[in-house]
Amino acid sequence: MDAPRVPQAYPSALAASDCIVGTIRFDVASGKLDWSEELYLIHGYSRGEIVPTLDLFLSHKHPDDRTRSRETLTQVSSAGGSFFTYDRLIDARLREHRILTTGEGVLDDCGRPSHIDAFVVDLTRTLQRESELFARAAVAAANASRSTIEQAKGILMGALHIGSEEAFKLLVSNSQHCNVKLARTAADLVDLANNSKDSAVLDGFIQALHRGPVRHRSRVIGTNRHHGRRPQRSM
Repeated sequence: MDAPRVPQAYPSALAASDCIVGTIRFDVASGKLDWSEELYLIHGYSRGEIVPTLDLFLSHKHPDDRTRSRETLTQVSSAGGSFFTYDRLIDARLREHRILTTGEGVLDDCGRPSHIDAFVVDLTRTLQRESELFARAAVAAANASRSTIEQAKGILMGALHIGSEEAFKLLVSNSQHCNVKLARTAADLVDLANNSKDSAVLDGFIQALHRGPVRHRSRVIGTNRHHGRRPQRSM
């Protein structure tokens, strides 16, 4: 039997420093399964610790993915052709991995199943890193939005002489009525306060918020409006 073909192009393209890529060859006639060193590592073993078999390989699949993996290998073993799977693997230490497997069932000159060559990419670390980056970005965005909302509340509090809670209610009410995210409404108000050269534009925006769909008005707002006090622009 020929030595296992080691994919060259894919590992260089997919295997970043935090990926592990290994190869598999399964001989259909003998049932022999050969793993590269990386496959032992992915499964939590050292070479010589176990004898890789198809049953062992499938036993490490997540229970919800095992049947589909078995059906794919059975089909490729009998009919040949290429395959691609993405599933979960539970290693010897009960750690879950996210695995991409792609390969080909090879037929001999008589059209009979010969062997399966495949490579396996462990994407676990890559996905964890991406999740961490996403989480950090989400936290940073949330903090930025919170800061902007606080600034917007301060502008309304100073211009309308209202409390923090009432200012927040005005922002929320406008956001819901206009179907615009709260952070966007707050950012628009802050941008106007920071960049508008015409105070009337800012005052108009604040009055639009004030006259919005909120039916409830605090006594402070009612008192200010009753005495005709003109809203003051926040500096």
